[in-house]
Amino acid sequence: MTPTDLASLIKTTAIGVLDDRGLDSSLLPEQATVERPRNPEHGDYATNVAMQTAKKVGTNPPEFATWLVAALAECDAIAEATVAGPGFINIRLAADAQGKIVEEILEAGEAYGNGDIVAGRRINLEFVSANPTGPIHLGGTRWAAVGDSLGRILTACGATVTREYYFNDHGTQIDRFARSLVAAAKGEPTPEDGYGGAYIGEIADAVKADVPDVLEQDPATVQETFRSRGVDMMFAHIKSSLHEFGTDFDVFFHENSLFESGAVARAIDMLKENGNLYESDGAWWLRSSAFGDDKDRVVIKSDGDAAYIAGDIAYVVDKIERGHDLCIYMLGADHHGYIARLKASAAALGYDPDSVEVMIGQMVSLVKDGEVKKMSKRAGTVITLDDLVEAIGVDAARYALIRSSVDSTLDIDMDLWSSQSSDNPVYYVQYGHARLCSIARKAAEIGVDHAGADLSLLTQPREGDLIRTLGEFPAVVTAAAELREPHRIARYAEQLAGTFHRFYDTCQILPRGGEQTEPVHRARLALAAATRQTLANALRLVGVTAPERM
Repeated sequence: MTPTDLASLIKTTAIGVLDDRGLDSSLLPEQATVERPRNPEHGDYATNVAMQTAKKVGTNPPEFATWLVAALAECDAIAEATVAGPGFINIRLAADAQGKIVEEILEAGEAYGNGDIVAGRRINLEFVSANPTGPIHLGGTRWAAVGDSLGRILTACGATVTREYYFNDHGTQIDRFARSLVAAAKGEPTPEDGYGGAYIGEIADAVKADVPDVLEQDPATVQETFRSRGVDMMFAHIKSSLHEFGTDFDVFFHENSLFESGAVARAIDMLKENGNLYESDGAWWLRSSAFGDDKDRVVIKSDGDAAYIAGDIAYVVDKIERGHDLCIYMLGADHHGYIARLKASAAALGYDPDSVEVMIGQMVSLVKDGEVKKMSKRAGTVITLDDLVEAIGVDAARYALIRSSVDSTLDIDMDLWSSQSSDNPVYYVQYGHARLCSIARKAAEIGVDHAGADLSLLTQPREGDLIRTLGEFPAVVTAAAELREPHRIARYAEQLAGTFHRFYDTCQILPRGGEQTEPVHRARLALAAATRQTLANALRLVGVTAPERM
């Protein structure tokens, strides 16, 4: 019985208790809170449902708790229920009920942990979206890991997810990139507002190799050749880096297409027609302050050019018209203003503002020998995705970026994350999985399997700790999806690995040489198999490999 199952049992039992006494059971919370006590001697789980509800229904918490304990004692799944303190209820599960968690995991396999919190939703998940003017920096790399993991989690919880990369190929940054390439091709200094780094020279040389006479053409043709070919080459590198990092996209959306297709003009017409775009001082303004923004925004400047927000507005229309009912934007630390701006744009267009959701990720730094690394030789000004992978590897990089909340800044200690020790979180978790695979191989070699195992034999405290930790996984996945927090999965994997290692140190899983295979060996092997499956499922949701040998 998982904590979710127990919560349902408590709720159902509490409804019966109140109805039998003529009290209003509709006042019960939607779901009973179930937690593991800090002191395991108090029981397997505890609930405060009596304290939450008693006064509302016209009684006191100890009395309601006493009624509920008496009713729970009649349930086969409950070995013991007692009232504690001002109305807490401590619960100890029957051995059979605990064993059912193991059965459930083995039956569900890769689907164990999946939920339905976002079932039926069509979610557009836009992340990374770095400008094709240079390699992906650490901030974008954080989103590459977190966004990919969030997509996996939302999919596991029932959503249809479109992973989307917004390709900024419209505007002044691309012009600056092209001018930087032309300067490098001519052997001239980088323009004052241009891009530096070895990669600029590499791309410029590649363009000259493709078009040997490029510098002999007229200036406009030279600029356009380096712009178009340079952007294609840079973006090919970005795609390749992301793919090697384990992050792929369903859609690469070109910003320029919004202007070429007339989508921007059509979105502006929509806002003019509904009165949410007005003219003042020769410019057209979005009435965004009426929809929660701190001020109105210029959409069409007085010179007739579209402001950057014009593309954002058209992009909202495009995403929703493609059938998405939730559009999640994952943006960098300098984009806080976009939260109200994008929601206001959706509302002004007549859409539900909650169809737009913006996540902000904080900065990332690399630390080596206790000092922050300042720059990449190749990129010139920033540490890149490629630098991080070269330093600590894909698995460590992804895990390091995912295991902390994106709300916090992050320092990645290269010495720690490249080490093969239990201090390295990803190594610790992966070693747990490899150890479990080794147990399975050894069991096969000596002819021991867990088919038909009597799981009620799993009564040792460390066994109970491991079973209860396994039972928490579905709730962790649901919370990670609901709160958009993939770090919950990574932290859970560490907790599960630690609980397993302690179980392994205490409980003999397989018979030693010459010993007879006892029923408890089969039961523990089943528990180990369930742990291996759950750990693999958790690692898959964060996009990290589950090695069978280390």
